[in-house]
Amino acid sequence: MANIKSAIKRVKTSEAARAHNIAQKSAVRTNVKKVEAAIALNDATAANESIVAAVKGLDKAATKGLISKNAAARKKSRLMKKVNKLNA
Repeated sequence: MANIKSAIKRVKTSEAARAHNIAQKSAVRTNVKKVEAAIALNDATAANESIVAAVKGLDKAATKGLISKNAAARKKSRLMKKVNKLNA
């Protein structure tokens, strides 16, 4: 355990940040799963509605540093490819 006052505060803030980051990543994963579920059901309207939230969440997560920029781009690309195939 840290003895220095600033180190004790740092432990507290880093734990709070970690909890926040976990929640944000979970929300992103949930949005991606909603899109994939809509695609599995061949529901084009639901997929089109949920892809907006998923792309927004991935972009925000990449901006905040929760996931890498390339990982966000890769996930968005794969989702959009599936949604476009469904709409065609």
